Amino acid sequence: MKLIRFGSVGQEKPGLIDADGKIRDVSSLVSDYSPETIAQNLLERLKAADLAALPVVPDGVRIGSPISRIGHFIAIGLNYADHAAETNSPIPSEPIVFSKAPSSLSGPNDDVLLPKGSEKLDWEVELAIVIGQRADNVTEADALSHVLGYAVCNDVSERSWQAERGGQWIKGKSAPTFGPLGPWIVTPDEVADPQNLDMFLDVNGERLQTGNTKTMIFPVAHIISYLSGFMVLEPGDVITTGTPPGVGLGQKPPRFLKAGDEMKLGIAGLGEQKQKVVAR
Repeated sequence: MKLIRFGSVGQEKPGLIDADGKIRDVSSLVSDYSPETIAQNLLERLKAADLAALPVVPDGVRIGSPISRIGHFIAIGLNYADHAAETNSPIPSEPIVFSKAPSSLSGPNDDVLLPKGSEKLDWEVELAIVIGQRADNVTEADALSHVLGYAVCNDVSERSWQAERGGQWIKGKSAPTFGPLGPWIVTPDEVADPQNLDMFLDVNGERLQTGNTKTMIFPVAHIISYLSGFMVLEPGDVITTGTPPGVGLGQKPPRFLKAGDEMKLGIAGLGEQKQKVVAR
């Protein structure tokens, strides 16, 4: 099942992708995809729906973030050994955990806003986990049962704010539009193995990131179990799990985004995103 939201900013409606790849409007069944509705047996209700009886959404409609809002927006840093190497960082012995502001969430194809004063805007294609059931001190064996689904995330980063301004990484990770998510949430029954997904990112048509989730240092189940030992994960929380090599910071010389640049990124089975960088 693929959960999608469509419509203009602030007016999105919930939908599902049918067998023909068309968006079906499910707003008659659920008000929106939000932490509250996710917690109310959302998937069971949607599975019982007769998609053929629901309206087809016209082609060309804007695709929004597949969830209306999130509680925690948690990120894992340096979770690919080759990415750690390109940034001259040691391999972490435990997951590096930081946050993105929930207000950074945006649609998968919305413009990425270049903040005033930004000097080192960077890209990161990542596998995101959307939590579907409350997770509190769960084991690795049980961790995946708490997943609503998976999605593509671009962990947009302002490197000078992240690393050169003191304090924590959240400052370089949280500006508006720094969290493109989607185009949809893919439920676990359609993801055979979250640890074997090809991923890519292009800038202006040039392939800069190529990777696979099998090279994660800490896999999805470990991340969920680990985090749930420090905090309660709630329905609708999003965890973005790290990026393979090829980010702008790791280029020789380093290369960063400027107004007018375009990013295209995707993960096998989870869809693709496309964003243009626009000065704010």
